[in-house]
Amino acid sequence: MESKPVSSPNEIRQSVDLFLSHWKLLLFCCAVALFLGYTYLRYTTYQYSASATIKIRDEKQSQKLETNGESSGKGLFSDGTNKIKDEIETIQSRTLIENVVKELKLNIRCFAEGSIKEREIYNNPPVKLSFFANDSVLYNLDTTLYIKVKSPTQFLAFKNEGKSLIDRDEQKGKSYDFGSRIKTGFGDIVLIPNVGEHAPIIGSNLKISISSVRNIVNSYQQKIKVSTETGSSVIKLDLKDSNSYKAADILNQLIEEYNKDVLLDKEAVVKSTSDFINNRLLQVSSELEKVDFTAEELQQKNNLTALSSQADLNLQTGQHIQSQISSTANSIQMISYLEEEISSENKTSDLLPADIGIGDSNTSQVIKSHNELVAERDRLLKNSTEKNPTVIQLNNQIASLKRNLQNSLKNIKATSQLTLSNLNRENSRIQGRLYSAPTKERQFKDIKRQQDIKESLFLYLLEKKEESAIRLGMYAPTAKIVDRAYSSHKPIAPNTMIVYIASLIFGMGVPIAFIYIADLLNTKLYRKEDLMSILNIPYLGDIPKSSKKQQLVKKVDYSPKAEAFRIVKSNIDFMLRNIKGRSKKIFITSTIPQEGKSHTSTNLASSIAYAGKSVLLVETDIRVPKILDYLGLESQQQGLSDYIADTSLKPEDVVIKHKDNKFLDIISSGTIPPNPSELLMNDRVEELFNHFDTKYDYIIADTSAVGIVSDTLLISHLADIFVYVVSVDKIDKRLLKHVAEPLHKEQRLPNMTMLLNGIKVGKKGYGGYGYGYGYGNNPLKKKKWYQFGKS
Repeated sequence: MESKPVSSPNEIRQSVDLFLSHWKLLLFCCAVALFLGYTYLRYTTYQYSASATIKIRDEKQSQKLETNGESSGKGLFSDGTNKIKDEIETIQSRTLIENVVKELKLNIRCFAEGSIKEREIYNNPPVKLSFFANDSVLYNLDTTLYIKVKSPTQFLAFKNEGKSLIDRDEQKGKSYDFGSRIKTGFGDIVLIPNVGEHAPIIGSNLKISISSVRNIVNSYQQKIKVSTETGSSVIKLDLKDSNSYKAADILNQLIEEYNKDVLLDKEAVVKSTSDFINNRLLQVSSELEKVDFTAEELQQKNNLTALSSQADLNLQTGQHIQSQISSTANSIQMISYLEEEISSENKTSDLLPADIGIGDSNTSQVIKSHNELVAERDRLLKNSTEKNPTVIQLNNQIASLKRNLQNSLKNIKATSQLTLSNLNRENSRIQGRLYSAPTKERQFKDIKRQQDIKESLFLYLLEKKEESAIRLGMYAPTAKIVDRAYSSHKPIAPNTMIVYIASLIFGMGVPIAFIYIADLLNTKLYRKEDLMSILNIPYLGDIPKSSKKQQLVKKVDYSPKAEAFRIVKSNIDFMLRNIKGRSKKIFITSTIPQEGKSHTSTNLASSIAYAGKSVLLVETDIRVPKILDYLGLESQQQGLSDYIADTSLKPEDVVIKHKDNKFLDIISSGTIPPNPSELLMNDRVEELFNHFDTKYDYIIADTSAVGIVSDTLLISHLADIFVYVVSVDKIDKRLLKHVAEPLHKEQRLPNMTMLLNGIKVGKKGYGGYGYGYGYGNNPLKKKKWYQFGKS
């Protein structure tokens, strides 16, 4: 693959000069761009950032650390990062953000309208809006109120007409008193002014925007960013908003709402246990009341107000067994209650009572796991549906735990019943020893035993109820606030420096791109490199553009133009250094008219003549003669065309002596003939050149444009060298290449050289090759500040 050529330092310098030559345009565009950037910064809405940091407590991991007294070093939630992700999803849920919006009333905003933009007033707005409509109506309302403060007690209200408030006609506003009840389409409202330094300013324009909670929630759900690192329990919350104080308040309120939500989940489990115990207390209390009534009735009926002691030895054994029977019966009864709770279909919650004293640690652990899964599922259902794969998986796990719990309870109950049967048999054996006791006393003891069992169960349930109440008040928030929401109250967007840099780049980029594209599309020539890039023809030199006041060089002239013609003369002498003993014939032509060939011929002849060399300037362009006009000479009738047509004329008869330059003679074109081409084919043309071949040092011929007519080609064989003049910003590159290249390749113009005419110093970064460093010029003269683009 061919590598791309690297730009030379000269090409880079030319490109820089190209842009610097348009420094006024660049400066103007940069000024406009910077002004636009300033205007943007002046009237744009700035964005502020607030951030907060919280740490999520993992209760299971904390319990393990407290129990084992060691740390794995992997951080909380290291056994499953999905847990922290679940917490992040909860924080970003619509439910919590909606609670924040309602709590802070973010759907109601107050703006102070200016001439161009409006500014939100978040802290201490000048007016407070009160509604008589229901919250459900306000939360779904989208409307805007426009008011103009007329006095401390009155204001004007306007309809939304699509105009800014300052453009509205005050005659169309309706006057109201502050504090009066105003009827609207969504209910009555009352506007109350603030007091003190935050009181509304008379004449100020205010806009009160009421948006639906749904739209506000959607907006902040996208703005609030929650992030954490893998294995870490620290969560960072970020929010960007147009008001820094509002952003900080939103994050703080969001953390508070999250903690409330977690506490409600935890309290739901305790409440379920408390409700279970209360229901059982009512049932046991009723049963205990019946037993007490039966005992009271039996004592009254049988006069057992004062019972004597029986055989203590038998009673001690019987009491011990009865105590075991009571404990076993309590356990069986609690298992039955729990089985009823599990099997119940009318429950409002799937949570099961925990720590009810069954006495089996595995069962308590299963119940705890069950309740945690139910709580996690309920939290997901707040922002999801039953079809969520995670919810379905949790339901399956809950059902599985219930089945395992039922089987476990069934086995425990069977074991307890077997134990109870054995105890009853032992009790019967002891009671047999007491058979001799009175029947009434035995009946009373049976009732007393039932009474003790119920009373023991009642006291146990009261104890569990108190434990639940204590545990309810011991729960701490899950999110520990590491850093409350903080804002530097400095805008983060737009960045002033970046905006100005972008404006400067834009201000320079647009004109630079325009100049570059215009230069690419431009097919004209401006410099030597442009000419040499399309034609491989010897380059003779270049001529600066002359002013209209000075078309000709002077005898004592150190201008860039005079210096340029001296350089051209030196280059010609070098190329014709082998010609000696006769004239050096220099023919000057161009592609099209108006490229400066007559101007070049005249000045080159004058410059050589001022150097003391004899010069004959022949005007062979007999179609459009201009040489006499350039030299300021009067036109005479006899010239080249007359000499060719009239054989009686001698060469000396058509020669004109220059009055101010004795070394310069001229042969004008003469009378303009109807057939120039046929006339130039005459042998007298060659005779004329041969006649003066040894009488002048130089013979310079101003010929016709070769791209238009063939006159020049008819006499081209007479020339020693051809100077092909190319005008800057005049001829198209394609036409020049089409005309000049074949002439050079076919050698139809002997010793063809190229001369670039009309170089504009500083124009497009071209030209200015150091002409003018001769006498009378001060090279140390300091340039003006605006001339830095010129060399």
